[in-house]
Amino acid sequence: MKRIGMLTSGGDCQALNATMRGVVKGLCNLYDDVEIYGFLEGYKGLIRNNYKLLKPEDFSGILTKGGTILGSSRQPFKLMDQPTEDGINKVKAMKETYKKLNLDCLVVLGGNGSQKTANLLSEEGLNVIGLPKTIDNDLWGTDMTFGFQSAVDIATAAIDCIHTTAASHNRVFLVEIMGHKVGHITLHAGIAGGADIILLPEIPYDIKSVCKALEKRSKEGKGFSIIAVAEGAISKEDAALPKKKRKEKIANRKYPSVAYEIADQIKETCGSEVRIAVPGHTQRGGSPDAFDRVLSSRFGAYAAQLIKDEKYGRLVVLKDNDVTDIALSESAGKLKYVSPDDSIVQNARMLGISFGDE
Repeated sequence: MKRIGMLTSGGDCQALNATMRGVVKGLCNLYDDVEIYGFLEGYKGLIRNNYKLLKPEDFSGILTKGGTILGSSRQPFKLMDQPTEDGINKVKAMKETYKKLNLDCLVVLGGNGSQKTANLLSEEGLNVIGLPKTIDNDLWGTDMTFGFQSAVDIATAAIDCIHTTAASHNRVFLVEIMGHKVGHITLHAGIAGGADIILLPEIPYDIKSVCKALEKRSKEGKGFSIIAVAEGAISKEDAALPKKKRKEKIANRKYPSVAYEIADQIKETCGSEVRIAVPGHTQRGGSPDAFDRVLSSRFGAYAAQLIKDEKYGRLVVLKDNDVTDIALSESAGKLKYVSPDDSIVQNARMLGISFGDE
C-alpha cells in the first residue's frame, strides 16, 4: 500500500483540483492500493494534524472545478521557524504528522513560498514532490505554472469588455491586473486584449512617457486608450528609492491601489478623463481553461511516476513543452521575472505597445 499526503498551499487558483485528480488517477493506475491523506487548509493542516482520508472516487468530477477541495491558507516561509500563537513548533509538528501517518510521500501544490517550505521539509528528511501552482507564473524553473493561463483568460476578457465602453465615451481606461512582484499576467493579457499601454513591476514607468503615448493616439484620431497595469507597477522615481523607503511609501499610499494613483497622475499631467476597472480575485476564480486542464493532468501523471520511481525532493516543471522535473532546492527562493529584454516584450513594442518607459 502507498500512503500519500497531499496539500494545497497559498493563494488558490483554477486548476488545483485538476492537478490533484491527475496525481490520484496516475497513482491508481500504478498501484492496486493507495491511501490519500488530504491536509486541510494547506500547511496548517499538516502542522495541526488536520486531514481527511480520501478515496479515489473523491477525486472524480473535479477536473473542471475551481478552487481546492482541501482548502488553503498562507503560511509565510519566513515565519516557519517561529512557533504558532499557542507555542507549536511548526517544522517539528509537520514532521511528526508525516511520521505518525507513516506517509510514503507528501505532495505539495503551491507557489514560490510553498515550495520553499516543501524544500525545507525535504531537507529535513521527508519524501516530498512539488507541483508548480500560481496564477503569476513566477515560479523559477518552469516555463508555465498551472493556473496562469486561466487567469490570463479572465484578465483578457475584462479588457475585452472595457473596449466597448471606452470607445463609446472616448475615455482612458486603466485595467488593474494581479501581480505584485511580476507582470506575466498583465503582459500576456495586455497583448491578448489589445491594450495600448502595459505597465509592469519590472519596467518602471515615467508618467510623462505614459501621457506621450496617450497623446500620440489622440493625434492619430483614436479617441480612447486602454492601459493594462499590474498591481505592482512602479514609477521610475519610486524604483530609484532605497528598498526600505520604497516599502514605506507604498504602505502609506493614500490611494486604494496603484491604478488610482496613476489615474490621478494622468489627469494632472495630460488632463485626460480616466476610469478604472479592477477584476481582482475573479482572476483566481471559476473553472480552469482547457490549457490548464491538460497541463495539470500531465503534471499530476508525472508526479505519480516520480512517486513510483521513489524520486523525491523534486519539482515537476514544464520545459519546452515537455513535462520533467528539477530539484526543489534549485527553484526554492527564486522568482521568474519579466525581463525588458524578453522577446515577448520586444514583440509587443514592435506592435506599438508602450511600456511607459520611453
